[in-house]
Amino acid sequence: MYQDIVGFANATPGWLHTFAEVGTDAGLFVFAALFAVAALRAWRAPARDLALVIAGPAGVVLAYLVSEALKTFVRQERPCRGGVETIAACPPPDDWSFPSNHSVIAAGAAGALVLAWRALAWVVLPLAALMAFSRVFVGVHYPHDVAAGFLLGVVLAPLFTLLAVGAVTPAVRLARSGPSPR
Repeated sequence: MYQDIVGFANATPGWLHTFAEVGTDAGLFVFAALFAVAALRAWRAPARDLALVIAGPAGVVLAYLVSEALKTFVRQERPCRGGVETIAACPPPDDWSFPSNHSVIAAGAAGALVLAWRALAWVVLPLAALMAFSRVFVGVHYPHDVAAGFLLGVVLAPLFTLLAVGAVTPAVRLARSGPSPR
């Protein structure tokens, strides 16, 4: 399946190659902007709502760290090292393939955003899936790398977010109450 996708990708127009390469990273900025908009939206909402938005990026980072740890144990070579012509340059030899960190981060951000603002699900989940697929399209990951990364991100980031929200909510309440009277 990898060879079929990469072969198809190589036959597409150059503008699509650029879009796929740039879009993977640019999508992460879209998620960051959505977290900022979600924070503004939750600014005057109940403390737990704002705490979910604040804890979301921490949940994504923790999911990413699990992914990085898993990479060092699995140590799967990237498919682009097999002499296949790819759109993107192949990462260095010590940058392992399984699971895809881009997929973990994209799916994790989508999952955490859905916790904080459910109406975004129809936008962020397909965007995360597209970003994950783009890693195979540009040739730097196998399909199972992105599927595992997506699953890790969409499960772990919301879980870590929910675990952190209990500690963040009182901090939000305290920050909203202002300075203590003397």
